[in-house]
Amino acid sequence: MQVPAPAAAARLRALLREPGCRIMPCCFDGLSARLVEQAGFPLTFMSGFAVSAARAALPDTGLLSVTEMLDQGRSIVDAVSIPVIGDGDTGHGNAVNVHRTVAQFARAGFAGLMIEDQVAPKRCGHTGVKEVVGRAEAERRIRAAVAARDQGADLVIIARTDARSALEASLGPEGALAEAIDRLKSFADLGADVLFLEAPRGEAEMARCCREAPGLHMANMLEDGITPLLPVSRLAELGYRLAAYPLTLLGCAVHAMQVALAQLAAGQTPQYRVSFERLREIVGFDAYDALLARYEDR
Repeated sequence: MQVPAPAAAARLRALLREPGCRIMPCCFDGLSARLVEQAGFPLTFMSGFAVSAARAALPDTGLLSVTEMLDQGRSIVDAVSIPVIGDGDTGHGNAVNVHRTVAQFARAGFAGLMIEDQVAPKRCGHTGVKEVVGRAEAERRIRAAVAARDQGADLVIIARTDARSALEASLGPEGALAEAIDRLKSFADLGADVLFLEAPRGEAEMARCCREAPGLHMANMLEDGITPLLPVSRLAELGYRLAAYPLTLLGCAVHAMQVALAQLAAGQTPQYRVSFERLREIVGFDAYDALLARYEDR
């Protein structure tokens, strides 16, 4: 008898129990997720920014519905065997909406889900966040997410705050950071599995967050973003368990396509590309033909 594979959330929790900081390239479709898996990474994250860009050529400003995100997410989860963390944005409404969003992502096969405290419609945390909900509402969102998890929607809950950016104008850098850390402490007390401070301004702020807010932490390593890019070894020393690279694959893919298009426009055949044979292998033609042959031989 074949032993069933552990649930996605259980596999993610096992990874999070291991020491050190794991590099987590973020994906935006089934193909990018499969490339992450084939490169040997044990998990991936469905980037909301990257999905908005790749699916609809739109900015990450809350324009995609939860239905669109789930549709994209199912394609990603179905394409790989590694755990996938989803982007739940603000939870798509009030606490009841958050509860249902968590349940929907769990049914879709995700291993984890991130919920944040921005005012809807949200926006990418490195593009000038101006508003977060009050702490009480932020806590309601996490309380609802944790309740859904504990009632059977088995997901690792990642609680995110954008208070560091949103409240700087009113509280100043120190006050905004203090409020952000206090929110993370509250999220941990409510049962969140992983804590995520978006857009800390430097290594000192990153270290303080991990030091003062108990629990597992995720860092966001966005090239050209607000937060400094640190080696994964340094992130581990600071106390981070996950290092997400939200736009690395998308940015490299866009650059490669622009170069190829410029070469085509100049009458040239792009030289730097995956071979047709390798492309067939990646998307599964060989596996398809092997499976088809098994049925045709009977």
